[in-house]
Amino acid sequence: MPDSTPKTRRPELEIVEPVGARVLIRKDEDKKQTKSGIHLPDKIEIPTLTGRIVAVSAEVEHDEDYPIQQYDRVLFSPKEAVPVDFEGDNRLFVVPVENIVAVFRKAK
Repeated sequence: MPDSTPKTRRPELEIVEPVGARVLIRKDEDKKQTKSGIHLPDKIEIPTLTGRIVAVSAEVEHDEDYPIQQYDRVLFSPKEAVPVDFEGDNRLFVVPVENIVAVFRKAK
């Protein structure tokens, strides 16, 4: 006799995959304290332009002119960054690769 109980389906996971010459960056938290230790009010924050690469488009991944990869910490220009409203995370941005101005590397 076949089982007539409904099977629970796991929700399918969504991913954000950038296309073209773009990457997905999770922006670092804005700073709420200055370097000298002064705490800023909630409405005033020092904007950051740094973040971690979450995903790289296939075009960027296969292009040797772009020495970046997933999980790199980068400095980027937010001018053409497109915010991604994904699972309540308001720190994800799709950024054209030419707007990445620096990659942070450890000294060897």
